[in-house]
Amino acid sequence: MSKPYLSYQQQIEKLTKQKGLIIDNSAYAEEKLTNIGYFSLIGGYKDPFINPMTRKYEQVTTFEDIVALYDFDKSLRILTLEYLFQVEQKIGQLISDSFCSKYGEHQKYYLSESSYTEANSKQPDVRKLIKKLSWLANNDTNHPYILHQRHKYHNVPLWVTKNALSFGQLSKMYSLLKFQQQSAVSKAYSNISEKELIRYLNALTFFRNICAHSERLFSHHMIQQDFPDKPLHEKLGIPKKGNKYIQGKQDYFGLVIALRYLLPRQDSLVFKTNLSRLINTYTKANKRIQKNDLLKMMGFPENWESLTRYKL
Repeated sequence: MSKPYLSYQQQIEKLTKQKGLIIDNSAYAEEKLTNIGYFSLIGGYKDPFINPMTRKYEQVTTFEDIVALYDFDKSLRILTLEYLFQVEQKIGQLISDSFCSKYGEHQKYYLSESSYTEANSKQPDVRKLIKKLSWLANNDTNHPYILHQRHKYHNVPLWVTKNALSFGQLSKMYSLLKFQQQSAVSKAYSNISEKELIRYLNALTFFRNICAHSERLFSHHMIQQDFPDKPLHEKLGIPKKGNKYIQGKQDYFGLVIALRYLLPRQDSLVFKTNLSRLINTYTKANKRIQKNDLLKMMGFPENWESLTRYKL
């Protein structure tokens, strides 16, 4: 049976009377539920405060505790997106440079199936990508820079078109390039193979979408994909279960490791500093969740901050 619709006041009564959540300011709670939504706020951030046996809130858990965790995760999404945008920008430029140095600037080359992998299993994806690129080059009217190239030069080079592609589309395009172009892109990074870069881009696209859609980020675990095993996992002493590392594979810490490889060193240092500051600020102000417990939910080992000390 589907859950019944509840008014904001009914939602507040359910939280206080049935679940034992402390709400001292009903007007504040209703405002937050109106702006964020019950599912996104309560459904997304209640778990650390719930007794798993009774399914009620632990004693002295307040509505403000849940809002504080939501606000922490919101700040984490904003911080993460800033650096994912940087990776996205560089990947788009590297793909464009690799492709155009091989085939030239005319759009007919990136609209030709012969410019991509010949693997039979990938041909549906190749055709889908070309359909998207063709629409941008020949029909799109939403991007003035594309219109300018089309009208003035009757040609939209890839270094222009790639700006209108999403991170997911750029990721897919890289996976469909011929090996020579993939290799030219991956060589821009330290110790990342072509296959590893494909996995990195797929995973980063996943996390980018989480951030863009305001989903819970800090404790999210991927299910159907993971990050590659890298020397940093071993250097940090991350334990294994069987032959698989238990941290830094499908969690937020896996994203942190990925950014260590994909960002310039100075930018990765700034990212780590800002991330550490964000975690410390939250855990010092909100005693309901201890720092070690938060790090565990995020997939972080206790020595996570040392990841920038090691050479890649």
